Amino acid sequence: MDPTTNSPASSRVQNVIVMRHGDRIDNAEPLWTTTAKRPWDPPLIDSGKVRAFSTGRKLRNNLGFPINRVIVSPFTRCIQTASEVVSALCAVNDDTLVETSGDNISIDPSKLKVSKIDIVPFLLFLHRPWIRSYPFGGYVVAEVSVEFGLCEIISREAIRPDFAPKDGIWGFKIPELEAKFPAGTVDTTAGLLYPEMPKWEESLLDARARYACVIHELADKFPSENLLLVTHGEGVGVAISAFSKDTVVYEVEYCAYAHLQRQISFNSDRAVSAGNFDIATKHAQSGIRFCPASAVALNAPSV
Repeated sequence: MDPTTNSPASSRVQNVIVMRHGDRIDNAEPLWTTTAKRPWDPPLIDSGKVRAFSTGRKLRNNLGFPINRVIVSPFTRCIQTASEVVSALCAVNDDTLVETSGDNISIDPSKLKVSKIDIVPFLLFLHRPWIRSYPFGGYVVAEVSVEFGLCEIISREAIRPDFAPKDGIWGFKIPELEAKFPAGTVDTTAGLLYPEMPKWEESLLDARARYACVIHELADKFPSENLLLVTHGEGVGVAISAFSKDTVVYEVEYCAYAHLQRQISFNSDRAVSAGNFDIATKHAQSGIRFCPASAVALNAPSV
């Protein structure tokens, strides 16, 4: 039986993919920040879009389960990455010569939709508010949304103080961000776990705790769905270290992703119970390199 299918009073495996954005322009062109109106929010370079689309294609071909919902950091590089990945996931008759969503590719948003057969059993006893009627008689979850809780570390750990907005206003407007996703893929009713951006000079420990909390809470919010979370390098690292005891992540490449899995049980009394997350990602398998904390301690310089 396919673990991603479900029936009342049954269990399934929930998959959560946590991905870093693609190649950012300020790392490729350091002078970009000198003239940028929003130096704290660099977009992707062209090769970053190519990498993101290619990663989406790999996910579609290799995961072995559907992505039902995509949730994204508000930073431009993540919005663009998600747009490319979603386009690749929804591509119709994808030509291998196609490199980005700008290559006149046709997409079918229903490729990411949850079918009637998948969602109706849960509708009968979960009554989730984000499940909406679909005109063809089934039920569908519109899949892409923005989440402030997946944003970059809001401190000098990730953003130079002279680049941060002096008034503390980051300028992320949800409707404008949603307009950048492929047509027909946006869920305007998903809501935000974090209604506001974190305050400036968030500590690294606080940011890591935020990432771990948001990953868990998003998975709990959508227990019947497989999620793709597009975020930043530290968030991807936390997806490994927070759910794998005594593990140190030391490299996260552009568009690298962690794969988490857990068992979800749906009981006849409408209760939902979830197991602990397991890490399905192997060292260096998808652009993430990590090791036991003990190995780091052994290699630490003596004092």
